[in-house]
Amino acid sequence: MPENVADVHDLSHADKARLVRDMLHRIIIHYAIWFTEVRHQMGLEKALEILETASQRSIDIQLQRLAKLLGFEMQDGLPAALLNLSPDALMQLMDSVAVNWLANDGVWFQAVEFSSGMNDAKRCNDSSWAHFSPFEAWSIKRFLNLPDHPGLEGLKKALNFRLYARVNEQSFTEEGPGSLVFRMNECRVQSARKRKGLDDYPCQSGGMVEYTYFARSIDPRIRTECIGCPPDAHPPEWYCAWRFTIVED
Repeated sequence: MPENVADVHDLSHADKARLVRDMLHRIIIHYAIWFTEVRHQMGLEKALEILETASQRSIDIQLQRLAKLLGFEMQDGLPAALLNLSPDALMQLMDSVAVNWLANDGVWFQAVEFSSGMNDAKRCNDSSWAHFSPFEAWSIKRFLNLPDHPGLEGLKKALNFRLYARVNEQSFTEEGPGSLVFRMNECRVQSARKRKGLDDYPCQSGGMVEYTYFARSIDPRIRTECIGCPPDAHPPEWYCAWRFTIVED
C-alpha cells in the first residue's frame, strides 16, 4: 500500500476493490463473533433461536441492498441468476461451494499445524467439530423441516444434506428398525493422501465428535458407535464406518 494513502479516496481502483473484499470478510467474522458470544452468554439452544431470526433478516437486507446497487434481480428472496441456472450448473455450483468449505477447513487446520504443531491443530479441529456439527444439524433440520425426533430415517436424510455429502461418496445399510450403518466410501482428504503415498490421516477423534454431535442434534435418542476409522485398519471399499442406534424413551 502506498505511504501517501490517507483515506479510501486515495486508493487505486484495484485497491478499492480489495478493500470491498476485506470489508465483506469483516462482516463474516463479525457475524460469527455475534453468534459465538450469544452462544456463550445464553447457551446453544437460545443462540440458534436468535440466529434463525437474525440470519434471515441479515441475508434479506444485504441481498436487497446489493441487488439495488449492482442491478441484479431478486426472486422469492434469491438472486434470479441462481434460479436461472441450468440444473447441471446449479449442482456444479453447489459442489463448488462444498469443496470451498472443505478447502477452508484444511486451510485453518494447516495454519494452526504450521504455527503450533499437529497436536494443537487436531485439538482445535476436534473442538471446532463440537460446535459445527450441532449447527449443521440444526441448519439441515430447519431446511428439511424435520420434526424434533425424526429417528434414524431423519438422520439418514440429514446425512445426505451435509456439506460432506457433496464432496465424498457415502452409503447406508439398514440393519433393522433400530440400527443404521453409515460408510464413507470415498473421502476426498484421504484419497488425496493416498495418491501422494501418505498414510491415512488419523481422524477418529474428530469423527467421534463430528458424528456423535450431529446425530444427537438430529435426534437426542440416537447413539453413535465407531465401527472403524483411521488410524484403524479398514477395507478398501470404505475409509470410516459408523453405526447409529436409537434408544426409545
